Amino acid sequence: MFHTKKDKILLFINKILLIMMVLVIVLPLLYVLLASFLDPSVLLSKGLSFNASDWTIDGYVRILKDDAIIRGFFNAVLYSVGFTLVTVMVSIFAGYPLALDGLAGKKIIMGFFLFTMFFGGGLIPTYLVVKNLGMLNSIWAIILPGAVSVWNIILARTFFKSIPKELNEAAKIDGASEMQIFFKIVLPLTKPIIFVLALYSFVGQWNSFFDAMIYLEDQKMHPLQLVLRSILIQNEVQPGMINDQLAMAELSKISEKIKYSSIILSSLPLIIMYPFFQKYFEKGVMVGSLK
Repeated sequence: MFHTKKDKILLFINKILLIMMVLVIVLPLLYVLLASFLDPSVLLSKGLSFNASDWTIDGYVRILKDDAIIRGFFNAVLYSVGFTLVTVMVSIFAGYPLALDGLAGKKIIMGFFLFTMFFGGGLIPTYLVVKNLGMLNSIWAIILPGAVSVWNIILARTFFKSIPKELNEAAKIDGASEMQIFFKIVLPLTKPIIFVLALYSFVGQWNSFFDAMIYLEDQKMHPLQLVLRSILIQNEVQPGMINDQLAMAELSKISEKIKYSSIILSSLPLIIMYPFFQKYFEKGVMVGSLK
């Protein structure tokens, strides 16, 4: 392909900018990964070191010895998977009829949905609703309140609109019902948007701890992020609370060990999951957001 001088300059600038963006993203991740294996005293005094004698896995050993970590991990997986399944189902089943031309009151329904994107009841009314429905201290308090995402519904609706109408018309001529059209023709074509919605939902719920902090009183039901938050707060050095300088220094080392190790531990599921979703991600996002 022939490129003019201006094209070459523009491509060169684009490459430089892309390299800078990659470095901005990758370097902090590499730093956290390396810091999680370094002895805290070495990290605090010298910074990163590639000397094998300065490396340790004490941070991982310390957090994995705590039963609350393992329990929180499985709780987080349960909440994230459950939330993802419900959110994707709601988004797909709401987005499909809103994409059809013959739906009565479609504009009014979309108006109600869009209204909730800009105006909400707030924390206290939401808490009272959850409480009055008897969902406090249960898995449903984590899954149901945020299961209806208007943004996800709009993405699904836009994706369904990109599917040729001729498929539906041909199926109707052959005598297929709306349910048959949806499950046998439309749904098999929606893998890209389903994977995108699933990834968005899973990541959002996995990183969430505020709802669990508000609605779950039983510590055995706390997800991993809330457990790690509690551990970090308990091991955080607070000025004026400890008079013994040696004790403060030791506590600071423990805090450093736990901080970086917990970041890596909590990020592993997302890092492992993304390569399996990546091939659908670009297509689903582009079709679901630009059309």
